[in-house]
Amino acid sequence: MFNLPQNIVYTALYYFFYLYPFWLPFILGYIFLADWLKYIRCLYIEKQGGVLLEIKLPKEITKSPLAMEIILAALWQKSSPTLHETFFSGKIRAWFSLEIASIDGQIHFYIWGTPKYRLLIESQIYSQYPGVEISEAEDYAKKMVYSKDQPMWGTYYKLSKSDVIPIKTYIDFGLDKASEKEEFKHDPLAATIEQMGSLQKGEQMWIQILFQAHRKLGFLDAHFLPVENWGEKAKKEVEKIRKSAILENDDEGQKTVHLTKMQTDLITGIERSQSKYPFEVAIRGMVFSTPKKIGDRIPGLIGIFRQFSAIEIFNELRIGFFTDFDYPWEDFMRIRRTRYEKMMLDAFKRRSYFQYPYKYWKQKKLIMTTEELATLYHFPGAVVTTPSLNRIESKKSDAPTNLPL
Repeated sequence: MFNLPQNIVYTALYYFFYLYPFWLPFILGYIFLADWLKYIRCLYIEKQGGVLLEIKLPKEITKSPLAMEIILAALWQKSSPTLHETFFSGKIRAWFSLEIASIDGQIHFYIWGTPKYRLLIESQIYSQYPGVEISEAEDYAKKMVYSKDQPMWGTYYKLSKSDVIPIKTYIDFGLDKASEKEEFKHDPLAATIEQMGSLQKGEQMWIQILFQAHRKLGFLDAHFLPVENWGEKAKKEVEKIRKSAILENDDEGQKTVHLTKMQTDLITGIERSQSKYPFEVAIRGMVFSTPKKIGDRIPGLIGIFRQFSAIEIFNELRIGFFTDFDYPWEDFMRIRRTRYEKMMLDAFKRRSYFQYPYKYWKQKKLIMTTEELATLYHFPGAVVTTPSLNRIESKKSDAPTNLPL
């Protein structure tokens, strides 16, 4: 046995290397398992493939965003795997993408998913919006080839507060009232569509909302560390608001909690969220323009979701990571920006965020409910009159039942 060094640093290093037969197998096993899961999940994703569906809207849509919320609830696919499916087949939770793209100023609505869920997506949309047309579309994102001669800018969107606090939803805008006449409705999505519809030939703007079911993860998901439950976080937030309320003495001298109107609205919004299906979400935006106009288009993309915010009460969607830099010395010879632009464009094309190769790249996942997602993405009614929003000219109808045979 060697004499131990007196210095504590050398002593710690001695024991660290002396006991390697005990700790090294665990580290090597973890590295192997992580790489193995990455490998088999990539194979699983490649086998699943993807399909991009374009939804063409009729001139008249009288449904509220509640119709879209019902569709999204059907896409809450928890995909509980077995032990074999997790560690040998690479099965993962299904994810989907809601997309709005402006190409030369023409607005297109898309939903992306794996072919396995195509029938589910189509049947759910037709059940809520009978007048729409759904067709498989050529992927607009794959047509875009990176070039330094094509100015572009991309960003993620993040929440300014805890994700248990909702954004301002269609219910807060009064769009849940089906009896409301179309001319009296105020659809917040109109501002987004108007901004995207202002683009000219040679310009594009994309919004991509990736989402998958949020649920408690365990060993069968190859998840070994505990994660705080979103529902429990919401309850703690409500208790925090109640504790910050004003205490007043009633007629009998007892202390009573007095909530302000703002606090009451916030608690109502949080508690309403608890009755909805939660999703893990990532939101991206990209704009492509000309050298002269790109500087004018970026502010529009930055504030494209601002109407869904009420800073004092609700949450706010603001930009997170973006592909350029504030100061020139942060990016020598534009090397970092070029790399980020390529990666952001590739991530868009792959619809990759929840798994390799862009797993949680540059953005922490958000938790949003069906109500919030339906607010950000739904099919607008006639109240949205943007000329570049293409609508179906003719209205389909069933054949008469009394036709002669």
